[in-house]
Amino acid sequence: MKIGILGSGMMASAIAPHWIGAGHDVVVGGRTPERAQQLSADLGVEHGTLAEVAAFADVALLAVRSEGLGETLDLAGASRGTLAGTTVIDCGNAVHLGDYSQVRWDGRSLAEEVEFRAVGSKVVKAFNLCHADVWRTPTTYGGAPLRVPFCGSEEARSVARPLIELLGDPLDIGDLSQARHLEAMAIIMIRALASGQTPLRSAFNLLSADG
Repeated sequence: MKIGILGSGMMASAIAPHWIGAGHDVVVGGRTPERAQQLSADLGVEHGTLAEVAAFADVALLAVRSEGLGETLDLAGASRGTLAGTTVIDCGNAVHLGDYSQVRWDGRSLAEEVEFRAVGSKVVKAFNLCHADVWRTPTTYGGAPLRVPFCGSEEARSVARPLIELLGDPLDIGDLSQARHLEAMAIIMIRALASGQTPLRSAFNLLSADG
């Protein structure tokens, strides 16, 4: 699978190695070319501009802070359809840190805003409930792999599922409207991390399929 990484920060560096290790063809891009180039060198893969990465990808991981969403999608050419037909996995969150309230765009969640701005894309929300350190070396909880809630259209979920399985046990929670709940759940974790909680212990240990 051809996977584009839109972002060169902690989440990108934590998630991408699992896909590279599984043999997927990964290319990295970011708003800061030097950081993208460094990450690509660390990962041993190619890098490109955000527009080049968007054009390359069958699947794209959008791993940017919400403040950089507009610029990232603009540089990727998303409004011009460069991500049309692409499954975009959004792992971000949008929180007002002053009062830990959820950021919305005319009522839309961050994931819904991505799909709104990235013309023709199919967005999946996943990986947003844990700090990047959790994804670097996924561990088990009570002997079971960490469950990973994800949502999006049925077609997009089917594309994303095998990629999620490389990091944990996928938990299908429905269409993209459910991203509003995932992003609200993440605020609990963000607040815990801000208070000094250890990142590796900051994960919802959701019931396994047979639990």
